Formats: sequence, C-alpha cells, structure tokens
Amino acid sequence: MPSDVDTLLALPGIGAYTARAVAAFAYGQRCPVVDTNVRRVVARAVHGAGDAGPPSTTRDMADVAALLPAVDSVAARYSAALMELGALVCTARAPRCADCPVFDTCAWQLAGRPAYNGPAKAVQKFAGTDRQVRGRLLDVLRGSPGPVARPLLDAAWSDSSQRDRCLDSLLVDGLIEQTDSGLFALPGEH
Repeated sequence: MPSDVDTLLALPGIGAYTARAVAAFAYGQRCPVVDTNVRRVVARAVHGAGDAGPPSTTRDMADVAALLPAVDSVAARYSAALMELGALVCTARAPRCADCPVFDTCAWQLAGRPAYNGPAKAVQKFAGTDRQVRGRLLDVLRGSPGPVARPLLDAAWSDSSQRDRCLDSLLVDGLIEQTDSGLFALPGEH
C-alpha cells in the first residue's frame, strides 16, 4: 500500500478520507484526517459552535491541519485522539463535557454552549442510491458459502441498468471478483 496521499487517491475506490487515514494511521504521517466526529470537535472546541454545519473540505482540512503538531508521529496520534474524542466524549446528542480533556479551553463551553444556528446540513439520501445497490450485491456474496451465479445477484436489485453499473464498479474497485467460469465472489474466496 502506498504511503503518499496523492498516490493513494489515484487508486480505485480510495477517497480523500481513506487516503489521509492510511497515510496518518498506517504510516504515521502528519496529514489532517477529517470525519464527522472531528468536524464536531473542531466546531465546538475551536469555533464555539454547537455543530459543524455543512461540510467544506477546504475549510475542514485547514482547521484540522492548523491543530496538528509538527512532528509526524505525534500528529498521527493527535488525529486518532480527535476522532476518539468526538466519538466517545464530544458526541452529537449527549456530549460528556465533564469528561473532556479540553473542557477548560473549549470555545463552546466558554460561550455558554450555544445551540447551532447555522445552515442545515443536507441529509444524505441512501434509499435507491448506488451505495445501497452495491451494499445489496455485497450482502449476497457475504451470505453465500462460495461464488455465486449472476441470477442470484440479479435478484438483489430490480433496476437492471443500475445493478449492472454497480456490479461493474465493484469489479473495477476490486471489491468483488469474477471467476473464470463466470461466477462472482469476494476477493480470495474462489
């Protein structure tokens, strides 16, 4: 697996989050890793807002990059700590502020924990998306003891053009394989 973010981004199926997470957590590099939890911690602790609002890759990356220590290995641990802090302490619905290591300097606390009043975040639609179809196709393969024939995958989703597009994308991304006999399987399971 490459260690360079740009090289990782060039790989099929690897997006911005995954590339940065691999660089930081597998190779101990200093690069911002931003997920929903990290965005919430930064919004509260740094900006004094109750929520991060709609994502902005440029802004979110810059916010986290500014917080990271200069030393690569320390920055990588810091990135992991930000994620854990957001997942376990600075949660969306029931933050455990009394347990927070930055309680005394948290801009949100210092501002009196104001409610978020910014623009609404777009709710990501899932039903009927390619993500749902890909998940259904993978579920069929996960639930089978071995490679499966095409008709079993065809039964997983009725829209044939969307199903075919998703099946092709799973093959291209290397998440499934087609055997010499035309069956489909998870990688290494045929």
